[in-house]
Parts: sequence; structure tokens; C-alpha cells
Amino acid sequence: MDKTAETQDPNILDSDLQKRNAAIEHLKKLISASHKLGVNMVTTFIGRDQTKTVEENLEIVKTVWTPILDLAKELGVKIAIENCPMLFGPDQWPGGQNLMTTPVIWKKIFEILPYENLGINYDPSHFVWQMIDYIKPIYEFKDKIFHVHYKDIKIYQEKLNQVGIMAYPLDFMSPKLPGLGDVDWGKYVSALTDIGYDGYTCIEVEDKAFEGSPEAILNSLKLSKRYMEQFVV
Repeated sequence: MDKTAETQDPNILDSDLQKRNAAIEHLKKLISASHKLGVNMVTTFIGRDQTKTVEENLEIVKTVWTPILDLAKELGVKIAIENCPMLFGPDQWPGGQNLMTTPVIWKKIFEILPYENLGINYDPSHFVWQMIDYIKPIYEFKDKIFHVHYKDIKIYQEKLNQVGIMAYPLDFMSPKLPGLGDVDWGKYVSALTDIGYDGYTCIEVEDKAFEGSPEAILNSLKLSKRYMEQFVV
């Protein structure tokens, strides 16, 4: 059972300062709650100001995130940033609402924010549709992986051929249950065992094929658990 707390949509670097501050306060409450509950981890997104370039966003990351990470450090809470670009519709275009989506940006942010309690919530599916190797970064960032997701992605090549990689991602891909998409779960879990990962994991269900009824939702969890038990106990 995964015990971490997770923010859903708040954008910590929102260009609207009122929304940004609300998101920051929300995250601080989660950090405090995580500490009080003895969980001591929060998974979230780094955020992104969609009105600014990547380089400009990197300049404001330190200002916004330093006091948040100071609080988390004081309370003994780890912050794990998921690598989802948060780019799925017009309100998240262009660029998405999460800056920390690729290995090169991870490196830059870890240099800007050299906190031991800042790490990664690793989801291989987001690298699949970004056309990024999802195995190599496991080894490169082994000391920064605090949490991992078991979620799959299916790329529809015929759709991608029509819309291209600059389209909304959901125009050419779809989240799937583990084993029903393009992630090689044997290689993924093998890499995690290579680095000695023994932290939290969670099956993240976003497969629309299993949203039709409460029974279908329950079945999605059963099927995912049954499939992943080939690789993890």
C-alpha cells in the first residue's frame, strides 16, 4: 500500500501569483500532514510558469522552492517530483505545468536546489511518450529515486504519424494498465533491483478502458496487481 500524499493539479510556479501562493500553502500543509502521520514523503510536481521559457523558469525555481524544501527538511519529509509534463489540454499548453520532466532538467534543478530530501517520483510511462530512454536514468539518478509508479503507456503509431510529436500527447497515446502498453516491465523492475531500490511503489490506474463501472475499476486493480506480481512481491 502506498502511503505517500500527492497533490493533483496545483501549479507551484503558476504565473498567477494568487494561484501560486495557494498552491504553495497547500503543499506546505501536505508536508506538515505527512510528517504528523509518520509518512515523511510527499509526491508532487515542480510546477511551471507557462508564460516563461525553460531558462526563465529555472531562475525562479530556487526562489519559490527553497523555503518549501527548508520546511520539508526541518520536518524530515522527502519531496518526490514526478516526471509527468502535465501537458494534456489547451489550459496546459504550451509546455505543460511541470518543468522537471527530463534527465537534463533534473540535473539542473538538483544543482539549483542541492537538497538531499528532493528527489524523483519515477514514472516510466511519461518517458515512453516523450521518446526518452526510461531505463538509463534509473542508474544515473539511483540515489534520487524516492518513489516509483507502475503505469503503462500505449503509443498509437498510426495516430502519431498523423498528428506528430507536437500534438497534445493524448492525441497519439493512452495510459494503460501495466502490461497493456509499451513499457518493458521486466527491464524496468530489473533496473530497480540493480540499484537496490526498496522504497514505495504504486500502481497508478488511468486506463479509460476500465472506467465504465465500479466493477471495472476494481478489476483494473486486480489485473495490475496480478501482472506486477511476476516481477515484485
